[in-house]
Amino acid sequence: MFVFGAGYSAQATIDALRLIGDMPVAATTRTAEKAVDLAARGVTSHVFDGTAPSSSLRPALEAASHILVSIAPGPDGDPVLAHHGSDLLAAPNLKWIGYFSTIGVYGDAGGEWIDETAPTEPLSARNRYRLDAEAGWQALAEEKSIPLAILRLAGIYGPSRSPFEKLKSGTARRIVKPGQVFNRIHVQDIGAITALAAHKRLHGIFNVCDDEPAPPQDVIAHAAGLLGMIAPPEIAFEDADLSPMARTFYAGNRRVSNARIKSALGYGLKYPTYREGHAAILRQRDD
Repeated sequence: MFVFGAGYSAQATIDALRLIGDMPVAATTRTAEKAVDLAARGVTSHVFDGTAPSSSLRPALEAASHILVSIAPGPDGDPVLAHHGSDLLAAPNLKWIGYFSTIGVYGDAGGEWIDETAPTEPLSARNRYRLDAEAGWQALAEEKSIPLAILRLAGIYGPSRSPFEKLKSGTARRIVKPGQVFNRIHVQDIGAITALAAHKRLHGIFNVCDDEPAPPQDVIAHAAGLLGMIAPPEIAFEDADLSPMARTFYAGNRRVSNARIKSALGYGLKYPTYREGHAAILRQRDD
């Protein structure tokens, strides 16, 4: 496995790969310091900041049978496609590509349930870049005649990235927009799903989210209760001081189905709702 962008979700995938099989992993990171950290975890590391091709990657890509792309595109497109697309087309052993996208490529569904057949109507530039990147990876996979799994991730949470940190720092807010729900997924479920998808060489577009889209203010209140804290007061959406980016999150209201990925992999979520996820995070903190 060669991982472009060894971030939070990709590192969970690397951990999951080690649990289900002996697949060596190499990965990129943006700085030499982070490369040292990866090497300490037993991951062959390369520096790639997305601004130029890296000659050190070519031998690794020639050896790779699986590729996972966890680098966000920008206004200039997908940096991996731009700088190493030709290397991947020439890679003699490549059998599968996984791409981390986002459910943000869907538009607003008024809180209704949607699945992978829903129209893609991104509400922000960054999500339009994601959709363009999906198309680029589909074109490469078709030219290469190999399976591609596009994994559209919901809001990611897990250890060190949960409501607990915001509650303890005093930055948590309970913003209420009537009828609004958000979809989320625990990082360990992302890792397990992606590792299984790689081993099975899964092909297609799949939503990766838990079973219960929920109002964000309820999620904060639940976490506060577990900490024995009083939940922050509710703030009406109209009165909230939100950045333009934050407002785009509230513009898309949808309940996203995960039925397809469960069926394709025979996978049962470790954390089907935020309640199980929160409890696990607290247990890990105590340990």
